[in-house]
Amino acid sequence: MKMRGNGPAWQTHVARSAIFCAAIIFLLGLWNSTAWPQSVSQDPAVERGHKQFEQACGFCHGPEATGARGPDLVRSTLVAHDVKGDKLGEIIRLGRPDKGMPGMPLTDEQVLDIAAYLHARAAEALHSGGVPSKYPIEKLLTGDPEAGKVFFNGAGGCKNCHSPTGDLATIATKYSPIDLQAHMLYPGGKHTIVVVTLPSGKQVKGPLAHADDFVIALHDPSGWYQSFSRDRVKVELQDPLTAHRELLDKLTQADVHNLFAYLESLK
Repeated sequence: MKMRGNGPAWQTHVARSAIFCAAIIFLLGLWNSTAWPQSVSQDPAVERGHKQFEQACGFCHGPEATGARGPDLVRSTLVAHDVKGDKLGEIIRLGRPDKGMPGMPLTDEQVLDIAAYLHARAAEALHSGGVPSKYPIEKLLTGDPEAGKVFFNGAGGCKNCHSPTGDLATIATKYSPIDLQAHMLYPGGKHTIVVVTLPSGKQVKGPLAHADDFVIALHDPSGWYQSFSRDRVKVELQDPLTAHRELLDKLTQADVHNLFAYLESLK
């Protein structure tokens, strides 16, 4: 009888709690849906570019540039090589009629804003700890692994330094798909080697520690830091990633997707 007598008050309390929880969930969802724009709101160019991109490009490339009918631009090599719209501007204005992309007569300011937005998206994707678990794998696995294998062994020249049964064996099990693609495009961990030839003919070789117009420095095989005046020695730089850097300028979107699909098959 006592619980029945307190029923209305108890039900009111539960109802209010439920409404409060629902409001919290709603606000959290709203915050998550706008988290990215808030994170870049300090740069007006990025916000303008986001709006311009949604209006002019979002239908094909997705409102957040992660791809739809058109390719993903967040991890596009074109965006990676663009500097203040110097490459994007031409594509935007002329389009790619062979791929169904019309040209758009945007102003220089609009192109710069869109470029700023895409670079911000690329940086956010690169540095966000949530991307590997949230980024849709189906947006990455759009290539043909067999075509990627042909490229690996042929035009790409990858087999000259790598082997699917050697350094790349089970590579797909060592990285998340998005990290694997990032390592494929921008490998790291290898230092530029410098060879310094002294006037006496003696050579000192080791990982590059510092370089400018006047001084070159390295760590010798014993671990000691050595620096030399550039006008008194002969300097040779050996970059083990030169082939990768040169390949980036030649890769097409199809090459990237096919090669990634092949590497993802190495499990």
